[in-house]
Amino acid sequence: MGSTTEPIPREQASGDDSPFDTLQRASVLQELEAILSSPFFQTSKRCKQFLTYVVHHRLEGNHDRLKERTIGVELFQRPPGYATGDDPVVRVQAGEVRRRLEQYYHAASSQATVRIELQVGSYAPKFRWAESPQLESLQNDPHPQDTLQLTPHLPEASQTAPPVAETTQQARNRSRRRWALQTAALAVAAGLALIGWNAYRARASKTVLEEFWSPALTSSEPVLICMAKPTVYLPSAKLYDRHSKTPGKFQNLFERLTQPPALQPTDKLVWGDMEQYRDYGLATGDVYAAIRLSSLFGQSGKRNQVRIGDSYSFEDLRNFPAIVIGAFNNRWTMQMTSNLHFGFIEEDGESFIREQGLSGRQWHPKSGANGTPTEDFGIVTRLLNSKTGQFVVAVAGVKSYGTQAAGELVTSEEYLEKALRTAPSDWRRKNIQIVVQTTVTDSISGPPQTVAVYVW
Repeated sequence: MGSTTEPIPREQASGDDSPFDTLQRASVLQELEAILSSPFFQTSKRCKQFLTYVVHHRLEGNHDRLKERTIGVELFQRPPGYATGDDPVVRVQAGEVRRRLEQYYHAASSQATVRIELQVGSYAPKFRWAESPQLESLQNDPHPQDTLQLTPHLPEASQTAPPVAETTQQARNRSRRRWALQTAALAVAAGLALIGWNAYRARASKTVLEEFWSPALTSSEPVLICMAKPTVYLPSAKLYDRHSKTPGKFQNLFERLTQPPALQPTDKLVWGDMEQYRDYGLATGDVYAAIRLSSLFGQSGKRNQVRIGDSYSFEDLRNFPAIVIGAFNNRWTMQMTSNLHFGFIEEDGESFIREQGLSGRQWHPKSGANGTPTEDFGIVTRLLNSKTGQFVVAVAGVKSYGTQAAGELVTSEEYLEKALRTAPSDWRRKNIQIVVQTTVTDSISGPPQTVAVYVW
């Protein structure tokens, strides 16, 4: 994607309102298909969407849909009142499409019947007809059927004078048959392209991220973002006093929470030396994931509620689409994901992820020589109809770092698209599990990497 933007165009579409006949539409759609399948566009989903959008709306005469703000709203999911001057996403994308079109035509080995151009300062594409100058002028003729009779593009050899034995009538008949075949073929191609366009329009404006979260976004109920709050015990004030070398040093809660007691490895404790602190206990990775998810839904205009600890129940999970965050610290995750293809396992004091089956793969967190975590794993589980009867997504890691990585994956278009690149085309209607890996550096988790995907 280019880093510069083109000059801000006037907020209007091209004034060319002339219609296109079936032959012209078919020619343009064939050329569009050739462009989109070329190496210059295959690697950019956004460029393909943009060019398809503007070409089809140009053919249909929807000039009001070819304005910068409208394209930003419909194609890039910007809010209706967004400031186009501050957010140049449409101009940047138009410049990138224009650059790729120039590369495509520069590398083209043969001249096409029609050339699709996107001129600077406009989002309405121009169609340059290489077959006949009259075809291009047809776009500005309000009554093309009265001014031009189209002639098929014939190979050079067929345009030479006919043999003496061939009568003029036979030549005309042969030309008419060829013309009829070409017109029928183009009409069929136009019909197929139109069917494909209708299917495309149903989904083109949706990103992978939106399709993944579609069951939650289309629900009339708010999405619950559920975090666990495990039981936390801290040393009591009596313990601090008993082992303090400075009398009165640990009299307030702030000092007891921020400074350790002066204990030795051989000092003995009793259960009465510990006190339960109900206001503490959220895992860092859980909080990061919850913030990203709440922000994602907020940008989409979807209502959401963050629930912590005992503030949600199984009844809530039955009545609302939900996201449960955390694994071993969240009993709902462990219950709803038990017996699935990928699961969280605890054996011999070690926690890890295991694939179902005797020969299933395993993913174990790793630590450095000093015990500092260096690698963690997590699972994203998407259930269309879970044990609660509702849409549920579990975002969980073996440790806090894996949870954070899983949360980043399901809130990023880039990472989620990579994760589902090899998934079946109908994954949108199925359950999904994604195993993610993250490298931990200085207690900070790195970008999520997909290591396994299962769809059923």
